[in-house]
Amino acid sequence: MKVILLDDFHSTINNTLKKWNFEVIDGRGFAAEDLKNHLDINGIFIRSSIPLNASLLSQFKFLKFIARPGAGLENIDLNYCQKVGIKVFRSPEGNRDALAEHTMGMILSLINNINSANTEVKNGVWFREENRGIELKGKVFALIGYGFMGEALAKRLSGFEVEVIAYDKYKSNFTSQYVKEVNMNYIFKNADFVSLHTPLSLETKNLVNSSFINSFKKSFFLINTARGQSVVLEDLLNGLENKKIKGACLDVLALESPSFERFSYIDDPSFNSLSQYKNVIFTPHIAGWTHESKEKMACFILHKIKKEFLPN
Repeated sequence: MKVILLDDFHSTINNTLKKWNFEVIDGRGFAAEDLKNHLDINGIFIRSSIPLNASLLSQFKFLKFIARPGAGLENIDLNYCQKVGIKVFRSPEGNRDALAEHTMGMILSLINNINSANTEVKNGVWFREENRGIELKGKVFALIGYGFMGEALAKRLSGFEVEVIAYDKYKSNFTSQYVKEVNMNYIFKNADFVSLHTPLSLETKNLVNSSFINSFKKSFFLINTARGQSVVLEDLLNGLENKKIKGACLDVLALESPSFERFSYIDDPSFNSLSQYKNVIFTPHIAGWTHESKEKMACFILHKIKKEFLPN
């Protein structure tokens, strides 16, 4: 097969494909127009650099598969792929552990004021009472979406003696020793923490808005390591101002570029206001972004491709 690598992946991918005698094209830095010079390819490896819409994909008459090391598939026209028989592979198993650990780090830092206290001490400020934290133990932690990421986080949370509950519109009967399956009304009534683990879709875009926030009986902490477009920043800011939201951990933002490599914040008043809050922590879309996960995502996706195309 002839395949093209459009992003920076672990070397395992390139090395393995060559062992399989695949012809590998280095397409890092390519734009959509550059792809049109390689219409004879059989496979595309991509993260999020180029939107693979039906208009572009229809030009590739020999394309057999698209491989997305990682989880999100919002930049790929899945309906078109299904229609014409293009296989789409992803590997969320590879970065679920990294995402869960990162999420725990953000939560613990937020509720114990670690980031802000660190900055204060470095500036010669020694506030103890002002930085008194809260404990996870005994709290109700809600997961919205219970796929690989949600399950991995639930396992980490079990050691903190919290009650972990989850809602997933497309999944049922997943109650286990780590989590209790509930409906959204139960989450609205009981949650102290809410963590998003949903793909980006029309249903999840702007999910966390004023109506969503005001549906909660208690004030709560919000964690988003899914997709930035799921949270309306202006409504989040209002929730913080009226104390409906106690704090937020945001690894993703609607202000990110489609490739996730940049973000534009200068002219966004909501972000500029949020950045002044001590109880809001940002990271640059790096939950799940470890050295180990880069290799694991590669290995999982290669296994799936081999199983489909090289079964022997």
